[in-house]
Amino acid sequence: MLRPSNFVSALLALSFENTFNPYSDRCPVYDKPDAPSQRKSMLLAMLEAASKSEVNSLWIGRDLGYRGGRRTGLALTDDIHIASHAQRWRVSMSRPTKGQAVAERTAAVIWSVLDQIEEPIFLWNVFPFHPHEANQPFSNRSHNAKEREIGEEILADLVKLLAPKRIVSIGNDAAKSAMRISPKKNIAHVRHPSYGGQSEFLSQINSLYKCRSQMLF
Repeated sequence: MLRPSNFVSALLALSFENTFNPYSDRCPVYDKPDAPSQRKSMLLAMLEAASKSEVNSLWIGRDLGYRGGRRTGLALTDDIHIASHAQRWRVSMSRPTKGQAVAERTAAVIWSVLDQIEEPIFLWNVFPFHPHEANQPFSNRSHNAKEREIGEEILADLVKLLAPKRIVSIGNDAAKSAMRISPKKNIAHVRHPSYGGQSEFLSQINSLYKCRSQMLF
C-alpha cells in the first residue's frame, strides 16, 4: 500500500542534471540551513492530511519555478502564499528561505481563486522539481521527455494515493500528461495564467467552482 512517507522518500532519491530537488537540495544563496528538511516535512504533512480527506480536485501545473516552488517546495506557491497553503491543510510551517519574501506572478493568480474555494484541492506539477538552464540556477526551463516520463509515474502514484474526484490541468503540457496517466478520470483543462492567459484562466476556474475572482494586474 502506497503511503505518504513512501511517496516523499521516493522524491528525495531522485536527481536530474540541471534540476533542483527542493526536498534534498539546498540553495546556497537563499535557503536556510535546514530548508530541504523543512520542505520535506511540509510536503509530508500535507500529503498525510490530504490522504485522510476527500480531495475534491488535484490541480496540476508543469514544473516548479525559481521564484515559487524552488523556494517553497510546494507547487504553484510562492513565499507570499506559503502560509495560506499550510492553513488549507491545517499544517504549521515556517518559510524555508531567508531574506525578503519573493512573489511569483503565476502563484498570485492561482491563489487569488484558491482563497475563494473551500473544497480540498491539492496542488502538484507534472515534473515536481525545478528544471533550470545549465549554470543558471535562477532560470526556468521546461522538463525534457525523460523527466516527463518519471514525473508522470510520480503523478500516477499521487492520483492513487489521494483519489481526487477531479483533475484540473493548468496548461497544455499538464493536460497531455493527465490524459496519459488517468484517461478515465474526470479531467478539466484550463488555460495557464501566464503569457496573456490570466483572464481566460480566471473565467474557466470561476465557471468550475462558481467563484468570482477578479483580474490582479
